[in-house]
Amino acid sequence: MKLWHCASSRSLRPLWALEEMALDYELEVLPFPPRVFQRDYLKVNSLGTVPYFIDGDTHMTESVAICQYLVDRYQRYDFGLQPSHPEYGDYLNWLHHADATLTFPQTLVLRYTQLEPPERRQPQVVEDYSRWFLARLRTLEPRLAQAQYLAAGRFSAADVSVGYALMLGQVLKLDGRFTPSVAAYWQRLQRREGFQRALRAQERAAQEQGIPPSPVG
Repeated sequence: MKLWHCASSRSLRPLWALEEMALDYELEVLPFPPRVFQRDYLKVNSLGTVPYFIDGDTHMTESVAICQYLVDRYQRYDFGLQPSHPEYGDYLNWLHHADATLTFPQTLVLRYTQLEPPERRQPQVVEDYSRWFLARLRTLEPRLAQAQYLAAGRFSAADVSVGYALMLGQVLKLDGRFTPSVAAYWQRLQRREGFQRALRAQERAAQEQGIPPSPVG
C-alpha cells in the first residue's frame, strides 16, 4: 500500500488508521498544496489533492472512505464494526459526519485565515463558519456524556475521522471554544500511541524526502 500525504492534512486520517492497524505501507509526503508546488503529482492524481491511496488495483482519494476500506478489506473489526453490529449505523454516521458535516465549514475558515492573501481575507466569513463548526460539534455531546468513544464503547475508525476535525479545529485556534467534554475527548485521542506514531511517521518521511513543514489543507 502507498499513501500520498501532506503534513497534518485530511490524509492524516488514513495515515493514523494505518498506524492503528499496524499495516505495512509506503508514505510519500508532498509540499502543500501539491498541485502548486509539486506539479508532477498531477500525473498521479489529476485532482492534485491528498490523500491519494493505492492498494494493488484499488485507487482512492477520500480520507474517510480509505479508513472504511482498510477496516473492511483487511477485516480489522477490532478497529471498526461489522454490519451485523447493532451500532453499525451509528458508526457509519459518525465516520462520515466528520468530513461531510464538520470539516466543510473548517475549510472556509482555513481559506480565509491562512490561504488567501491578506487583502482577500474575510473576517466575517471566518467568524460565521467558525460558529457553524462549533455548533455542529454539539452533536457529540450526548454520546460523550455516555461513553469515552463514539461507537460501541470503544475506539474505532469513527474516532479517527472525527478526531482529525478536532485537530484541524486546534490548528485554526478554535479549540479554546470546545466544550469540556469535547476537549477531554480530543485529549484522549491525542494520547493514543497510534496517533503519536502517525505524527512521527509524517515528520520522519518529510525530513527524509526534504519536504518543508506545510499548513493543514
